[in-house]
Amino acid sequence: MAGSINSGSGNSGSGNSASAASRALERNAKSSLPALLEAMLQVSSEVSDLIFSPGRPPQVEARGQLIPVQSPGLELLSADETRRIASELLGSNQNAVAALREHGSCDVSYGLPGIARFRVNVFIQRGSCAIIMRVIPTRIPDFTSLQLPAHLGNIANLRSGIVLVAGPAGSGKSSTLAAILDRINEEHSYHIITVEDPIEFLHTHKRSTVHQRELHSDTPSFSLALKAALRQAPKVILIGEIRDRETIETALEAAETGHLVLSSLHTNSATETIDRLATSFLPAEQPAARSRLARVIRYIVCQRLLPRRLGEGRVLAVEIVKSTPTIREYIELGAGCGRTLNEAMQVGPMDELRFLDEEIVNLVRAGEVDPETAILHAANPAQLQEELSIAK
Repeated sequence: MAGSINSGSGNSGSGNSASAASRALERNAKSSLPALLEAMLQVSSEVSDLIFSPGRPPQVEARGQLIPVQSPGLELLSADETRRIASELLGSNQNAVAALREHGSCDVSYGLPGIARFRVNVFIQRGSCAIIMRVIPTRIPDFTSLQLPAHLGNIANLRSGIVLVAGPAGSGKSSTLAAILDRINEEHSYHIITVEDPIEFLHTHKRSTVHQRELHSDTPSFSLALKAALRQAPKVILIGEIRDRETIETALEAAETGHLVLSSLHTNSATETIDRLATSFLPAEQPAARSRLARVIRYIVCQRLLPRRLGEGRVLAVEIVKSTPTIREYIELGAGCGRTLNEAMQVGPMDELRFLDEEIVNLVRAGEVDPETAILHAANPAQLQEELSIAK
């Protein structure tokens, strides 16, 4: 099925099309996929996603806005054209092709050597293919560029346990995990294994030796890769995402046997993260599961990326829950401990703890974020709205 994209000629598009991309595409009226992608990246220095949908021109997302890319030789995409683009992106990856046929979507990675890497999702909608390509920076981000608190670098010195980065889709979880892993790679001589779907950031060997495994091409499942990793003598294991009970079980086993496990969850708060892990087990098993989680969880980092005022990019708000005696009690007993997680966080040392809604309020007071935007992203919108009203 693989092949290059063929486009007919036509009149120049209008609206928000970027001139740089248009000029590049004019030179490639029958553009290869790499040339097309490269031209789309020229639209803005802040392109986060490339989007291909039947009946629409190719589009990029920059600063949260969709921008169509039109020029002679590339007009509205047909279903055949999006199918051909999908085919070339999937290439010879038969596991991804099978997943697309069976489940209606699949994930792969794709690279333009020396230019960019992408996390690609191909999915079926109304009987045709659509494609979203998330741009992955070729350079691994550091704590400063991500606006992460410097003290999170202490995670690199942990000897064992579980560190979880949580947040909604597009909140920068993968970038945060990459920065943490890179810090470990720079500071320690460890064996590191990652299991990802797909591999996003490419980690070179520094002081550590890093082996990266991709779901479907290198291993059939997270759980099998994790079980194998326990026999491969790693010190650090990164799991791209915790998705099911079997993966949680193996991650717990790894942490309990002296490994440092890093992973992410699609949850909106630290409280939801703990509940999601616990309720993956049967009701009768949950007390024991909570007890195990309480012993091994070291940090939960929950983050949001909020649009800045006047559309000037995005700014990070981050909640940090570090293991303390009261936090461990909350994880083990849940609501039965007589405290909320926020109340448990306020007992004992608070030098490294951060509360999500407090961070959002601080962004409003600093003029970084509009109050309306802050309320939309708050963990407790009603309480935050009341606090902002009092602050006024």
